[in-house]
Amino acid sequence: MSEETRRQERTPVLQMVVFGVVATAAGIALGLAIDWFPTQGSTQAKPIDDLYDLMIYVSVPVFVLVTVVVLFSVWKFHMRPGEENLDGPPIHGNTRLEVIWTALPAILLVALCSWAYVVMTDIEEAQANEMRIDVIGQQFAWSYEYPQAGGKPVRSNILYIAQGQPVRFNVKALDVLHDFWVPAFRMKIDAVPGISTRYRVTPNRLGTYPVVCAELCGLGHSVMRSTVKVVPKAEFDKWIAEQKAGGAPPAAEGGEAAGGGDAEAQIDAKTLFAEGTSEATACGACHTLADAGTSSQTGPELDKSLKGKDEAYIRAGIEDPDAEVAAGFQAGIMPKNYGDTLSPEELDALVEYLGKVAGK
Repeated sequence: MSEETRRQERTPVLQMVVFGVVATAAGIALGLAIDWFPTQGSTQAKPIDDLYDLMIYVSVPVFVLVTVVVLFSVWKFHMRPGEENLDGPPIHGNTRLEVIWTALPAILLVALCSWAYVVMTDIEEAQANEMRIDVIGQQFAWSYEYPQAGGKPVRSNILYIAQGQPVRFNVKALDVLHDFWVPAFRMKIDAVPGISTRYRVTPNRLGTYPVVCAELCGLGHSVMRSTVKVVPKAEFDKWIAEQKAGGAPPAAEGGEAAGGGDAEAQIDAKTLFAEGTSEATACGACHTLADAGTSSQTGPELDKSLKGKDEAYIRAGIEDPDAEVAAGFQAGIMPKNYGDTLSPEELDALVEYLGKVAGK
């Protein structure tokens, strides 16, 4: 084979290498430049994001290599006119190349899996001063319990955590499979009926972050949302103390307040409907009600479904929602624990409010 022939054969390979290097550099730069994730809200978030960046460094060159070889082969070895009935050349193959392209991916996969194992083991390491919080999932709401030594647990449907305080979540499900996910923490785990799963985080950034169910769990899955508030340690201790003492009375904020007593003890039923309480999910998360300005279609539109209904009917619908289900909707969507999570005063105020604005 002449030197000229060898040079001509090397030229496409050099072109492939140059193109591959340029495409790899551009792909890695783009992959690292895109802001893929929300704000890092825990000490576990950075190692997980770094692991993702490592995957970009590894996967982009592999993708470019495979793509370039495939495109080059299509261009170089495609069928020409007149070759329709010809077989390809009788190539035996290259045993060394086959060993290389089998061994290298295997080594790469083992290395990446080992590194991921080290990261996950490290971020899940138990801390001496960690707090335990029980997370309960049910169709279609999250609730949280803070065990207290020698007393009842503090219950809430908003997750409060102190900044810098390691937490172990014990995750349970009361009905079907759910998945407890706080994107800012980068951690998620299934909530499985009959068993308790767990993971650990240490929140390191003050703020309010969404809690999401990441497992399709029924018709109301899209509204199975909650909130985690990361607050300073002193504020968290104050909140726990208030909850153990019975909770701070909700203040009246506009709208018609239901219930008796002075202004501080009055319950603003409109706000209660639209925003819920620390233990009860907001009714407005699932129902449309014109007076409260809510528009969700997960549950019946209350201006229509409650029209002409008395307060006894409304109360029964809150305490036992599956006893009578509105046409076009299915049983099992509305949580059945409002009779427990709402205080008697809150329940009375809510029933009276709904009777006035929707039942007449």
